Amino acid sequence: MVQVSSQQVWDVLGKQVFAVVGMVSARGEGRTVGIVPTVHDGALWFLSKGGEWKVKHLRANPEISVTYPIAKRIPLMPWIRIPAATITFRGTATVVPGGDVPTDVWQALTRGLEVPDEGDDPHVGVRIDPHGDFVTYGVGTSLMGMRDTLNARGRAPVR
Repeated sequence: MVQVSSQQVWDVLGKQVFAVVGMVSARGEGRTVGIVPTVHDGALWFLSKGGEWKVKHLRANPEISVTYPIAKRIPLMPWIRIPAATITFRGTATVVPGGDVPTDVWQALTRGLEVPDEGDDPHVGVRIDPHGDFVTYGVGTSLMGMRDTLNARGRAPVR
C-alpha cells in the first residue's frame, strides 16, 4: 500500500476539475452526477440550479460518495491507454442558498462569468464535507507502480 498523506490528497483534489457524486434518491434509487467542484476550507463545493433533480436528491438524503478520476498519461505518448487514478470518499452534502456561498467559492466556480437573472429557480451552492478516509488508487505512485494494484492503493484520514 502506498503511503499518502491527507494534505497530499487535498492538494490533488484542489487541482481537479471533475468529480462524480453518488447519491440515493428519495425513492431509494442509486444515482450519480458529474460535477465541477472547487476546494475551500476543508470542503468541496459545486453550484446548481435549486430545482435540479440532484439538489432534490441531496436534500432528501445528504449522505453521498464522491469519486475523482485523475487522468494519467505518458508524456509524448498520449495514445497509450492508462487507467485513471482515483480518490474516493464519503461525505455529507449541504445545500446552501446562492447568496450564502462564500464569495471566493462563487468566483472559482463561475470563473468570473456573470450568472444570468435566475427568476424562479435560483442557483444554490452544495457544500460537501468529507468524512472517514480518502481511499486512493494511483495517487503518490508512478505509472509503473500502478501496475501493482495492491501497492497502488492508499488510504489517508480526511482530517
